[in-house]
Amino acid sequence: MEIMLFHSVYGPRPAVHAAADRLRAAGHQVHVPDLYGGQTAASVEEGREIKDRIGWEELARRAVSAAAPHSERGLVYAGFSLGAAFAQMLAVADEKARGLLLLHGTYDVPEDASVGGLPVQLHVADPDPFEPDDWLNTWYLEMGRAGADVEVHRYRGAGHLYTDPDLPDHDADAAERTWATALSFLDDL
Repeated sequence: MEIMLFHSVYGPRPAVHAAADRLRAAGHQVHVPDLYGGQTAASVEEGREIKDRIGWEELARRAVSAAAPHSERGLVYAGFSLGAAFAQMLAVADEKARGLLLLHGTYDVPEDASVGGLPVQLHVADPDPFEPDDWLNTWYLEMGRAGADVEVHRYRGAGHLYTDPDLPDHDADAAERTWATALSFLDDL
């Protein structure tokens, strides 16, 4: 499977590259675009400053530019938190998308979205301050209405970016369960 993996608000940190390596070891071809142009953040606040300085529209343009050369073959879009927003945005707009793997985040579903059975898997902390229950319920219903085949996996007590071992949110058990489930999902596509 060919996967486009987008980084979180922290930028392309070692955990993103380690995730890509894990996916490659399972036989997948993985692209990790750097939407921040070489910058990484040490904190959420610093990451938000980088994101705001670059601007949402420019980040979206960079995400589209990174995916465009590969999308004709049918990509699986994946992302961490902020990167999940870009992954979802692109997958919903790409009729050739093969799947959508969301780690720690979701994004608005356009009213006119139609994804015709797109396999979607979401992994998220429970609770997650950035993905509250009412939002996740609405997102789930909207993705279903758009035609997605959605699985949601919640990890009680884990922090928001629990798959990143270099952050205080890290939860090793939740991270391993996430990767085992995600790899199985990818194998089934």
